[in-house]
Amino acid sequence: MSSLVLLSVLFLLLQRPLSSFSANSEGNALHALRSRLSDPSNVLQSWDPNLVNACTWFHVTCDSNNHVIRLDLGNSKLSGTLGPELAQLPHLQYLELYRNNISGNIPRELSKLKNLISMDLYDNQFHGKIPKSFGNLNSLKFLRLNNNKLTGAIPRELTHLKNLKILDVSNNDLCGTIPVDGNFESFPMESFENNKLSGPELKGLVPYDFGC
Repeated sequence: MSSLVLLSVLFLLLQRPLSSFSANSEGNALHALRSRLSDPSNVLQSWDPNLVNACTWFHVTCDSNNHVIRLDLGNSKLSGTLGPELAQLPHLQYLELYRNNISGNIPRELSKLKNLISMDLYDNQFHGKIPKSFGNLNSLKFLRLNNNKLTGAIPRELTHLKNLKILDVSNNDLCGTIPVDGNFESFPMESFENNKLSGPELKGLVPYDFGC
């Protein structure tokens, strides 16, 4: 009898849509994010780990397959840090965390979000370097990292992003030179102001990280 029950359970599990397993994994990733953040305004109050489907949570948008495609947590008075678990949201297209008080390094694991169109992390307290691996975000159109405490040179890997339309790294503590390849030639100088940058790159004359 026990064998029959076990077979029945296995059959039911096999019948479950793969999206439900994915949704549960994405819910776990969001709950891990919540555990890293301080939320004095309770904007994450609906993020209940007992609910398998994170698509019912506020500030989370999903597609028709219950995959998380958008996080809208801008201007929410959040503090804390981000972690590598965000890479478990492979369908994410919009990461909106602007105007908070989030600190720490920007996780390089965000480069695994191949569908990401917009990353808005401006007006926070992020420090450390811009991950070179962001050069793998081929779908990225908007990258706004301004008004943080980022250091180091602007990664030349970002010049490989052919779809990048808007870049803003102003008001940080970046050093070195400004890239001139790829779409960088179309970005206004205001996108780079109030850093320790020494101006546009002069190829063959000085290293790109000159002054760092």
